[in-house]
Amino acid sequence: MTQKELNKILILHKKWLENDPDGIRANLTDADLTRANLTDANLTDADLTRADLTRADLTRANLTRADLTRANLARANLTRADLTRADLTDANLTRADLTYADLTYADLDFSSLPLWCGSLKADFDDKQLIQIAYHLVKAGLQSDNASKGTKKELNKLVDFANKFHRVLECGKIERI
Repeated sequence: MTQKELNKILILHKKWLENDPDGIRANLTDADLTRANLTDANLTDADLTRADLTRADLTRANLTRADLTRANLARANLTRADLTRADLTDANLTRADLTYADLTYADLDFSSLPLWCGSLKADFDDKQLIQIAYHLVKAGLQSDNASKGTKKELNKLVDFANKFHRVLECGKIERI
């Protein structure tokens, strides 16, 4: 997709958001948006299911309630992007820059949340932090390579981690 075609979709989507009868909701399902410039784009409620956004620039983009299920956001720049209530289920966020990105109420289930400096300043909510803690605590307590000292510290987080919204499916963590 060319930048010109993408800009036309963004204009029609803006009209749709404004309830203009000439507007059309952005449907970018399966779109190849590799390296696309979406800086400051308003993609509220847009469908980006399975879109390839590898290395796309989404700086300050509004992705509120956007469907990014199975989207490839590898190395995408999401600095200061608004991902409030976005569906990122199964999304590939490998090396995505989430610096100051707002992930409040975003669904991160089965996504590949990056563990690098680009995600350290993301704005997570309690549900997501509990989810991250659950994975850390469960993996750490089950790991043969974790020291007794580390396991002692992880034990302090068991009650917090067991608030995970999928604890019934994944299993309650027991202290060791």
